[in-house]
Amino acid sequence: MPDTKNLSVIFDMDGVLVDSEPVINAAAIMGLEEYGIDAKPEDFLPFIGAGEDRYIGGVAQKYGVEYKTQMKDRVYQIYLNIVPSMIKVFKGINELLTKLKTSGFKIALASSADKIKIDANLKAATISTSIFDVIVSGEDVRNKKPSPEIYLHTAELLNQETSNCVVVEDAINGIMAAKSAGMKCIAITTSFDRQTLEKECPDYIMDDISQVYDACCEIVG
Repeated sequence: MPDTKNLSVIFDMDGVLVDSEPVINAAAIMGLEEYGIDAKPEDFLPFIGAGEDRYIGGVAQKYGVEYKTQMKDRVYQIYLNIVPSMIKVFKGINELLTKLKTSGFKIALASSADKIKIDANLKAATISTSIFDVIVSGEDVRNKKPSPEIYLHTAELLNQETSNCVVVEDAINGIMAAKSAGMKCIAITTSFDRQTLEKECPDYIMDDISQVYDACCEIVG
């Protein structure tokens, strides 16, 4: 039996636990349209995982429009209306979280998203907040991914050494954050293809989230 107490598993949310990227993408396009911006889905790709201020603001700036926090507020209004019917949970997520928890791993959620989005996603996906030992949002840190701050802060709250943390990520910004924090990283091919992910040198690349448990057991030996 592996010594699971020596490893904490930190999950990103969007693109890892839930397939919410199409939802925030649709909400952002509709919200920015009200500000005269005809955004395209691909415009948002460089900003995935960097938090909604950057996700929305980066695209606004691309079109020469100054970003205002009211834009994010409007996007969230739209998001909260459409997320219950549009969000999808990746197959096996609840089973994976339960298996990790009952096996003795500490598990955390660390998302660049604001708390309002985290709460909405978990509720719509019927993932209980109580399964996580720690939940950290983008509002809890000053610098968003690819800065390692959110993962360093999460490790501190878990009372865990960074070398004993493994991050599960789907986005380039998130992988960069995890590696900069000195953590192992499992990359999931939900948002970017394997060739793109390989460039960031994650420790593992997986097509199926269910493989995460075996990888974590392998890491702890």
